Amino acid sequence: MIPLNGSDSHINWQKELAQVFTSPEQLLEYLELDPGPWQAGLTARRLFPMRVPRPFADKMEKGNPHDPLLRQVLPLAEEFLQVPGFVKDPLAEHDSALPGLLHKYRSRVLLIVRGGCAVNCRYCFRRHFPYDDNSPDKAGRERALDYIAAHPEINEVILSGGDPLMAKDEHLDTLITGLEAIPHLKRLRIHTRLPVVIPSRLTDGLLQRLRLSRLQTVMVLHVNHANEVDDTLASTLLDWRSAGITLLNQGVLLAGVNDDADTLSRLSERLFEAGVLPYYLYLLDKVEGAAHFNVEEQQARQLMAQLLTRLPGFLVPKLVREIGGETSKTPVDLGLEPR
Repeated sequence: MIPLNGSDSHINWQKELAQVFTSPEQLLEYLELDPGPWQAGLTARRLFPMRVPRPFADKMEKGNPHDPLLRQVLPLAEEFLQVPGFVKDPLAEHDSALPGLLHKYRSRVLLIVRGGCAVNCRYCFRRHFPYDDNSPDKAGRERALDYIAAHPEINEVILSGGDPLMAKDEHLDTLITGLEAIPHLKRLRIHTRLPVVIPSRLTDGLLQRLRLSRLQTVMVLHVNHANEVDDTLASTLLDWRSAGITLLNQGVLLAGVNDDADTLSRLSERLFEAGVLPYYLYLLDKVEGAAHFNVEEQQARQLMAQLLTRLPGFLVPKLVREIGGETSKTPVDLGLEPR
């Protein structure tokens, strides 16, 4: 275990986490928008609580009711619609190998570190996930480590949630130390959106801990729009990449947010400027309450065809869908002739 030095940023991210918007009316007023026209949908927060950190709200354009970042987090009346094919557990994840441990892929396991998120995205495929039954305590984490140690085919652990960076640096240090003691593990992957909505979460202490780990570290961000990567976040991410952390992004194709080629091109370019490689672009997981974000597969294919003509290949994310029970992501065939 490596001691982690406290820092102002360590304090600030927790303070910012405690100051999130939980009221749609307060967020709209902060953005200089009249809550009146939205009243029919604001009660959708009863279906899934609203959480929006102020640093993320500050990236939204004030006075713009169509801001793509606002659309991702604001409860809408469409969430009440019951749409065939949209279910509570679209990826069949509610049954796990152990509480908080998902072993869907042969060489990789997903470990739920924290059930909560800093931001509640309205399209979240885990908006109905039973986190209360899958957020392991200390004994549960020990059982998870024992499970991983007993399966030598596992070479990579994915820290997920919720959001794993909701855990304090000290807690992550303890967990990483336990994983490092398992000889067949090679990589640690962290799936997180927290740095996008609270950039101060990327503390110097956490960076030092990961840099000194024997495990190769990959941080997979969740960014859907170029406006989410401001200069503060971009500068910090470049520091992390310079320290040897591999940075990838996985986004979701969302109607009204990024469902056009110009927006997707800007996203890839902005990510690369910040040292992040586009990795996956997901078709929406069909979770109940999120049908209004759905982009049909044919349109998605057309968008990807346009990206291939606009971007170098390394900036074009793989278009995929995730299917419950499958042992890998499923690429979406673009139906294009080789060039």
